[in-house]
Amino acid sequence: MPADIKATGKLMFGTDASYAPSEFIAEDGSTIVGFDIDLGNAIAAKLGLAGEWENSNFDALIVGVQNGKYNSSMSSFTINEDRLKQVNMVSYFSAGTAWATAVGNPQGVDPNNACGKTVAVQKATVQATDEIPAKQEACKKAGSPAIEVQTYNLQSDATTAVASGKADAMLADSPVIAYAIKQTGTLEQAGDISDSAPYGIVVPKDQEVFAKTIQAATQAIIADGVYTQILDTWGVQSGAITTAELNPTPAS
Repeated sequence: MPADIKATGKLMFGTDASYAPSEFIAEDGSTIVGFDIDLGNAIAAKLGLAGEWENSNFDALIVGVQNGKYNSSMSSFTINEDRLKQVNMVSYFSAGTAWATAVGNPQGVDPNNACGKTVAVQKATVQATDEIPAKQEACKKAGSPAIEVQTYNLQSDATTAVASGKADAMLADSPVIAYAIKQTGTLEQAGDISDSAPYGIVVPKDQEVFAKTIQAATQAIIADGVYTQILDTWGVQSGAITTAELNPTPAS
């Protein structure tokens, strides 16, 4: 462990607490909860530290790790090439992308051809930066109307947009879509889950030894069963992995 972190007795994480069930604000209006939070706290405990969490906008989290505001970040970061250029990432979960519409899909949204539809997405997610642009390009090549994209700082606002009829559909990570469907009762999944990829714990690029320490602690909670217990508690055991990897090569 870096001596300055060890001396504090704390491991400070940045997170965007709008992405239930990964990380979100509890009913008391202030406590951050979720399976990322429980996993991060368990990892910190393996290192003899207490996990502490600060809420921030998603697109500010990697910068916060780079400038030392946070020791690390857990916030459902899909591991991709762009992020690996900026930071170290330790894999700990696997998720895909899913779509949701109002029950009955009244606007007839097809995730494989959403041209001309209004789609909500959270800013700076892989859905916003990679998947929607690719679909927009396909619409353009087909001579079809563009997707009308509604971009929100908070995933919870994207969910509200669909539930209220402001947007025809949304796309997000599969556990988030599943949780939104369960919580609202007014949404349903459209199509299948696609593009499964690992989530990564973010650690500064110049602190590879620290990243390896986080990797070892993550593997330790997988080995002792704490990891499985946490995922089971949140109903997301389908995303479990068996090996925590440092900077795994993203799927092409």
